[in-house]
Parts: sequence; structure tokens; C-alpha cells
Amino acid sequence: MGKGGSAHRVYSVVVFVVLASLDNVAIGLVPPLYGSIGDDLGVSQGHIALATTVMFLISAVAAIGFAYVGDRTNRKPVLVVGTLIWIAGTAMSGEAHSYAVFLLAQVIAAFGLGAVASVSFSVVSDLITPKRRGLVMSFWGLSQGVGTLAGTLVGGILGHDNWREPFLVTAAAGCVATVAYLFTYSVPRGDSQPELAGVEYDERIHHDDLPVILRRRTNIWLILQGGTSQIAFGSLVWLPVLFRARAEDQGYSAPTAILVGSVFATLFQLGGALSILGGLAGDRLQRRTPRGRALVAAVGVLAAVPLYVALFFVPMRIEVPDGAGSGAVIRAVITDVFTEPTVGVCLFIAVIALMLTSANSPNWFAMIADVNPPEHRGTVYSMGNLVNGFGRAGGNVMVDVAFRGLAGAFPPPLNYAVGLAAFQFFFVPTGVMFWLASRTVAKDMANTHAGLLAAASQSRPEGDVTGDAPVVPERLAAQQDPSPER
Repeated sequence: MGKGGSAHRVYSVVVFVVLASLDNVAIGLVPPLYGSIGDDLGVSQGHIALATTVMFLISAVAAIGFAYVGDRTNRKPVLVVGTLIWIAGTAMSGEAHSYAVFLLAQVIAAFGLGAVASVSFSVVSDLITPKRRGLVMSFWGLSQGVGTLAGTLVGGILGHDNWREPFLVTAAAGCVATVAYLFTYSVPRGDSQPELAGVEYDERIHHDDLPVILRRRTNIWLILQGGTSQIAFGSLVWLPVLFRARAEDQGYSAPTAILVGSVFATLFQLGGALSILGGLAGDRLQRRTPRGRALVAAVGVLAAVPLYVALFFVPMRIEVPDGAGSGAVIRAVITDVFTEPTVGVCLFIAVIALMLTSANSPNWFAMIADVNPPEHRGTVYSMGNLVNGFGRAGGNVMVDVAFRGLAGAFPPPLNYAVGLAAFQFFFVPTGVMFWLASRTVAKDMANTHAGLLAAASQSRPEGDVTGDAPVVPERLAAQQDPSPER
């Protein structure tokens, strides 16, 4: 592979996709094993859920610091360090024999995960051109969703007899991916920006750039939308618990119910794979209007709400061999999709609902890259991820409280269904904020485009001119005109 050649770039993208997937595997391992881990460590299921909540928060906060360092320095060492930290924390989680050690291990893993999420976004955004951002970002975002699903599945399959095994296997896979990452292409900042073609772009983020970032009104909506959307998404980590409760309600033993819950939750989230369609739709509509990506995201999350509500109340009749091995139970669950109409209907609703909500992910990623210069993207992403983390953690805590509060009026599994359905209405303000972003994105894109052209014209040798007139860089323009956007 030539350094920086097409093969090297493809290899680099693949490695980043795998890394993004693996760190989400680490996040997805715990929810299907809440009961098993709690029983072994002598604490309640709520205590283990608290560890997941803490993990969301620590990861989101750590991402801010790692993103800022990554936007100022060489990003490759930052990613290596972050990856090694989450590997160590994940392995430590699998070896924990007390709740205190398990909680500490999850904190360590979360700290490293913050680096991988924020810095890798900055690198990937520099690998792809603007016209393909929606499509490629859908693959990158899909890898994270697939990783979460894989974590759910791996946790259920490998952990239904021994909850420690999934953590150790995931840590080993992370070590292999880290070695592969060492041979990736070190992407220059702004490498894929047409405005910067043929010039060396040396801009770095500065400590006083935060007002500039927040002056781009689109950034405000892109950051804040995660607060409500992730409350809804955070509640969905309880899907394995809902389906486990349904299986136990139908008389299945706990080990079989855990496996059933993990497999059903994985199948029901396959609609996330169709986020590629959302990315393609965003790219296509973006060619017609700068509002395209934001409108696709807004319509997707709003249209999914009634489908989610219906999903949790459609009855399911589960037919699997109780006490059988993992393979037999998985085959039986898949057979149920085709032989049990209620299961088939639930799967169809879930796929459509998740396809619609997943449209927001690639378009959110692409819009951050569209309206921000390369040296700001990792930091803006991490700011959004911070709000996402608080939203997701809040959703995880709030839904647990809601389940326990509803249990008095609705016995399991109905309490889970009512609670999950109610939390999907948090998608409504998310859709509204994407619509508001669609009203400001054109101006912010134009300002960023002008700033990059100005930087390029200043970097070219004297006499090397392009057809674009020099403009004032956005940082200077923003400082000269502090008036708010109208």
C-alpha cells in the first residue's frame, strides 16, 4: 500500500470503522448482563445499570479534552492511548470480583472510549469529500450501531453462562485492532476539502475559538438535539430487559430468557443498518438545497415516534427450547420471525422505526463537517457527544426509575413496555431542533467555505491565484462582527 494512496486510504477507513465498532461493543456488553453481573457481585440490577450510566457520562466528558488535544496536535498518538485505556478497562471489568472494582474498571474504559469517539470523527471527516459525507458517515455511524448490537449479542451469547467472558474477548479484539491502526494513513487536516486542494493547511484550534464555534447557530442546534434524542436512545438499552421479562413471563428459565432477550433485541435493532439510506437521502437532497441533510434528519425522527409506541405493545409469542444451547435458541428465535405472526410484525415495525431514527446519525456527522473548518470538527463533535452522553445517561437512569414506579400499576413486562413507549416522545423536540438547524445551515456553510478559501489563498505562493476572490477568514470576520445571527 502506497503511503496516502487509494488502497492505504481504504485500509485506513476500514480500520477506523472497526475501531468505532469495537468501542461500542464494549459499551453494549453490560445491559444484557445486568442481572447476572449483579447476582455475582452481590448488588442489585440498578447498581449495574448505574455503572452504565457513569460510563456514558465519563466517556462524554473525557471526549472534550481528548478532542481539543487532537485538534491541536498529532491525532494518531491520542487515538492509540485512548484505545489502550479502554482495552485495559474492559479487561479489568471481566476480572472484577467486587462491585467497586467493576465500577472503577468501567470508568477507566469510558475514559479511553472518549478519545476514540471524538478524535476518530475528526480524522474520518478529513478522509472524505463533502459530496460523499452522508454516505461514508453512514458507514462510520453504522459501525457504531453494529458495535452496540454486537455487544448486546456477544454479551448474551458468551455471557449467559459466564458473564466475564465477553469482556475478555472484546479486550483481545481491541488489541488486534490497535496493531492494525498503527499502519493507517496519517491524514492531514483538511485533506478532502476542495477549497484547500494543493495547499498545506496548518490551522489549529485556539483556546479562544469557543465563541466562534457557538456563533455558528447551526452548531447550537446540532449540539443540543442530542440531549433529547439520546434520552430516547438511552432508554432503548433496556430492550434486552424487556424481551427477557417477556420470556420469563412465558415461563422460560433465566439463562434462556437472557439469551432470548439479547437475540430479540439484536434482531429488532437491525433497522439501524438502513442508516445508509438516510445518508444517501441526505447527500441527494443536499445537492438541491443546503437544508437537505437537516430536513432528512428531522422527518426521520418525527415519523418514527408512533412506530416505536406501537412496537412495545404488540404482543409476542415466543417459542424456543428452554434450557437448550445457544445455537438451538438462536435458531428458534429466527424461526419465530417467520412462523409467529406477532414476532414478524414486531420485527417489521422495529426495522422501519430504527431506519427512520437512524437517518439522523450520518446527516448529523456530515453537517458538523459541513459547517465547521477541520480544526474545529473534533471539538464540536465532542461537545455534541457531551450533551449526547448526559442525555443517554439521563435516559438510562430515568427509565429505570420509571420502570420501578410503573411496576406498582403494571406488572412486568407491561411496566417496561409503558416506560419505553413514553420515552420515545423525547424524539419530538429533536426533530424540531433539526428543522431549526435547516434554517441556519446555508449561512454557516457559506461562511466556513469563505474562510477556507481565504486560508488557501494565503497559503499559496504569490502569483498562484484561483478564480475565487480572497475573503476574510471566518475567525477574523466573527471577531469584527459580533452581532448575533438573525
